[in-house]
Amino acid sequence: MMNIRNLLKIAIRALVRNKLRAILTMLGIIIGVASVIAMLAIGEGSKKNIQDQMSSMGTNLIMIMPNMQMRGGVSLGASSSMALKMSDVETLRNEAVYLSEVSPQVSASGQVIYGNQNTQTTVHGVSGEYLDIRKLEIGSGRIFTSSEVRGMSKVCILGTTVVENLFGEGADPVGVTIRIKNLPFEVIGVLEDKGESGMGQDQDDLILAPWTTVQRRLAAIDYINGIYASAVSEEKSTAAADEVTEILRRTHKLKESDEDDFRIMSQSELLETVSSITDIMTYLLGAIAGISLLVGGIGIMNIMFVSVTERTREIGLRMSIGGRSRDILRQFLVESIIMSILGGALGVVFGYLIGTVAGTLMNSPVVVTTQSVVLAFAVCFVIGVFFGWYPALKAANLNPIDALRYE
Repeated sequence: MMNIRNLLKIAIRALVRNKLRAILTMLGIIIGVASVIAMLAIGEGSKKNIQDQMSSMGTNLIMIMPNMQMRGGVSLGASSSMALKMSDVETLRNEAVYLSEVSPQVSASGQVIYGNQNTQTTVHGVSGEYLDIRKLEIGSGRIFTSSEVRGMSKVCILGTTVVENLFGEGADPVGVTIRIKNLPFEVIGVLEDKGESGMGQDQDDLILAPWTTVQRRLAAIDYINGIYASAVSEEKSTAAADEVTEILRRTHKLKESDEDDFRIMSQSELLETVSSITDIMTYLLGAIAGISLLVGGIGIMNIMFVSVTERTREIGLRMSIGGRSRDILRQFLVESIIMSILGGALGVVFGYLIGTVAGTLMNSPVVVTTQSVVLAFAVCFVIGVFFGWYPALKAANLNPIDALRYE
């Protein structure tokens, strides 16, 4: 019985004898593995990038928005958008033990003008706590005071995109008066640059103003569009969400049979949702790339059949001097596995290089996980065994006499 060392020597010698054919055979495996590794690396990198971007907003962020309300099986329609009031914010501030900060949020979109420059943006009416909740930093100037909030003062803080659109890059407009929907507002601050969010949204294309000013002067409503809050810790986010649900259902006088007229979204839930979506996309791309691995395996089977046919006399000679069928089977199986494993190793290297280049072009990190490399080698081994087995079995079942007579 041939030992592993002898099997490896014979297999390597056979492959070296037909170097070009072996390389072309491995090419299918190399391309397949490289595609899978590159796709998974890009997918994992994009997932990490999105998670980092969302985490920068605060992993203990909780958003409360109005929800389409149903009572008695009938939708209340647009009235549900008026479900949240400033009284809800005050109640949460006074009663919620798992919330550290709470801010109302009122939005109004419109044209902003300075001199002969104008831009369209969204004005967010908030309280001072909003900046801490959303992890926003003041680059220059200051935040509005509580007295300015109470007095509905026409002051605002600009995002860097708005500054660039109205004043040009690098400008500091603190102290300048701009017009928002034809109302004069004094610029008292500029936010630090945040860049794009994980979902591709420009986080600097906004204006912050006192919520009272936006509510009464710009939006002309008596309700708020949402509530932003911060849980005392990431671990308490779920408890905080449950607590908010209990408090708002009570203050909104909802019966047990009534659905919530609000919806709560926590940053941790959003991270989980985004992660699950990116995982699905990553695995889908990996599965599509994996088809080329199947093609590579078929290529190995085809070449192994050719190899068996070419070496029929050699097989007959080995059998005639005592070689057993299982020795012949192992010999060809080892050749198939070596080609698969070697192709897989080269595929991992090329996959990483391709992923790195693609990541650089896409301005996204590339993450090659240990699991993807182990999976690639495992799949290559299975392909080597699966697609090499039948040709090896054919070689092992040859009749020695017929094999010796073969021309």
